[in-house]
Amino acid sequence: MGGFEFHLGFLLIFSLFLVLASGSSRNLPIISFEEGYTHLFGDNNLVVHRDGKSVHLTLDERTGSGFVSHDLYLHGYFSASIKLPADYAAGVVVAFYMSNGDTYKKNHDEIDFEFLGNIRGKEWRVQTNIYGNGSTSVGREERHNLWFDPAEDFHQYSILWTDSQIIFYVDNVPIREIKRTESMGGDFPSKPMTLYATIWDGSDWATNGGKYRVNYKYAPYVAEFSNLVLHGCAVDPVEHTTRCDIAPSSEAVPSGITPAERIKMENIRKKHMTYSYCYDRVRYKVPPPECVINPQEAERLRKFDPVTFGSGRRHHGKRHHHQSRGSEADAASF
Repeated sequence: MGGFEFHLGFLLIFSLFLVLASGSSRNLPIISFEEGYTHLFGDNNLVVHRDGKSVHLTLDERTGSGFVSHDLYLHGYFSASIKLPADYAAGVVVAFYMSNGDTYKKNHDEIDFEFLGNIRGKEWRVQTNIYGNGSTSVGREERHNLWFDPAEDFHQYSILWTDSQIIFYVDNVPIREIKRTESMGGDFPSKPMTLYATIWDGSDWATNGGKYRVNYKYAPYVAEFSNLVLHGCAVDPVEHTTRCDIAPSSEAVPSGITPAERIKMENIRKKHMTYSYCYDRVRYKVPPPECVINPQEAERLRKFDPVTFGSGRRHHGKRHHHQSRGSEADAASF
């Protein structure tokens, strides 16, 4: 794969400068479900609606459900508008993520948006995470409380993935930036991935380390997806050739977060971030090498949870196996 990426280097670097780093999908094509995706699991718990551009994923006592992109992609911009289940949703996990775990069993890459349900009166939380080259022993999670009710209406969640950075957006506003650095080595996602959307029962870990489980009295739980955007470099899994759907643009597109966007991101992190792996002294006595410690963030999180982010004394939460899709951070449950 290394040689493959090397030969594609020039094309990809050129193409990625043309991605709209602002995160806006207003000028990007919205595709129908059949154009870009196929049924992954869940039988009749996945329903494509008549316009072909919205999908409902359901979790009930029988099964969850999910869909997956037809193509593998090496970098690009990927987005969906999502409306999450309302009412009591503890233990429910809705995921919008990229992975190549089916192809690379022991050294897979992953980029995750995970939405973690909660008990009545508590907000849904959004967790972001990445793995590169099978680095599942190092969870790179961050959690945010959302500043709106994600079950009340659709909101847009987007991933920008280039060879040098990953940016997570909520309603076109960046909430997290991960830069590729030498210290990360092969832990930065760098192999082609497919895009997934799923809803499933994460009772064992998703809410306070498994304290609150899915209550099927409130089922079915329905997550709605629309405004599907797959705007990247598709890769032929057999020929290892690429088909880049990122069209040339006459505009000077920024290659990262603009100063105005950075101010917005910093304000959101200040007000709504409840967990960051870089400051977790229970899991990491020494922060992973790519972490850049922000003293203000460190102090705010220490006040929020002095055990996890302060003394480093072990709390009673439990560690989780990787099947929880990056769920090791149970410290900031609420």
